[in-house]
Amino acid sequence: MNLRRAIEAYRGHTIPHFELIEQQKRWFAFSGALIVLSLIGLLFVHLTLSIDFEGGTQLFYPLRTSITAEDVSTLLADRGHSDAEVQIVNGNNVVIRAAALTRDEREPLLAALAEQAGVSREDVSDEVIGPTWGAEISRKALLGLAVVLAAISLYIAVRFEPKMAAGAMVALVHDVLITAGLYALVGREVTPETVIAILTILGFSLYDTVVIYDKIKENTEAPALLTRHGYAGVVNLSLNQVLMRSVNTSLVVLLPILSLLFFGGETLKDFAFAMFVGVAIGAYSSIFIAAPVLVMLKAREARYQDLEARRATRELRAAAKVERTEAASAGVGTVSDAAATRVVARTGAGTRPRPKSRSKRTQAKRKRR
Repeated sequence: MNLRRAIEAYRGHTIPHFELIEQQKRWFAFSGALIVLSLIGLLFVHLTLSIDFEGGTQLFYPLRTSITAEDVSTLLADRGHSDAEVQIVNGNNVVIRAAALTRDEREPLLAALAEQAGVSREDVSDEVIGPTWGAEISRKALLGLAVVLAAISLYIAVRFEPKMAAGAMVALVHDVLITAGLYALVGREVTPETVIAILTILGFSLYDTVVIYDKIKENTEAPALLTRHGYAGVVNLSLNQVLMRSVNTSLVVLLPILSLLFFGGETLKDFAFAMFVGVAIGAYSSIFIAAPVLVMLKAREARYQDLEARRATRELRAAAKVERTEAASAGVGTVSDAAATRVVARTGAGTRPRPKSRSKRTQAKRKRR
């Protein structure tokens, strides 16, 4: 595809002709590699959980000086809390989340923070957060995820068909597993915002999958297309028809997330990273996982097996007819050339001699008389 046709296809003026279904083994191999990396991250590197999930101490106090979050982080690091999370809220309040403080370090640390902020020790409030709160969040998130997946599966099964619901669920598991695994590999902290991001990812991925499945359903209901291309060919045509729409939709979502990833605060960056990876993987899986899985499931149906067998028979007959036509054309040409050669050899020239005119033949007969 040249640059001009690529631009026209991107703008929706023409439909590309990529063989997406024929290359499904490549897509499955690529996804398999990503899943293996994700499992390595989850099983050996592990997720870095925030204090919302592991428990710890949250400090809150007003700010009367011009210190920054980096200054507070430096003070905490000097006292053995380098992994503490510091936020300046509204420009005049400090929120710190750190591991649980012991009795010996609690008072000296709170006094140092109060002195740095220009407030009294009594202005610094501390709250112990137990891991049960994080466990409750996780339990509710998993319960909500199960309910959402069940409801979505039911909707797709009723609106389209059960095999499309199965393909969508495979793509969803693919998206969540890879997003969580990459999150573990890069060592970003898992917060409640991360859970929200993952749930948002599911919605975007399903939206893209439903759009593709709707186009597949529309095209497979046309008997002429099925007879001509077969089920896999019709799915491939449907993917090419909606490919640029999916790409453009994903770019519109990814660009603002990318700005948050580069220019947002630390908490927003964790959220934006999960969103960015999830949206990108979701757009990929809708095209390269959900649709090929559907083709694999539908290929086992007797109806489409018979259709594919008849289509293959027609193609073989057409190919045989073309071969016979070419062979016949080559034979006629050979006979004509041989006949022309015999004529030339018999006459001794490339052209036949001109016959005598009728008047000359008449004059010759009169003389003989």
